[in-house]
Amino acid sequence: MSKKKAFALRINEDMLKAVEKWAADEFRSTNGQIEWMLMQYLKEHKRHPKSKNKE
Repeated sequence: MSKKKAFALRINEDMLKAVEKWAADEFRSTNGQIEWMLMQYLKEHKRHPKSKNKE
């Protein structure tokens, strides 16, 4: 499992409310939802991190 690093994020209040609602709809934490959204975007643009332990 990769290490996680804390990161402060400033975000528009309305955008945060939308993300919080989406997270609740998906049964995720807000942090988990933001991580998921970022990973989806990275994959879509072929910029996602490569797995270090390929089997």
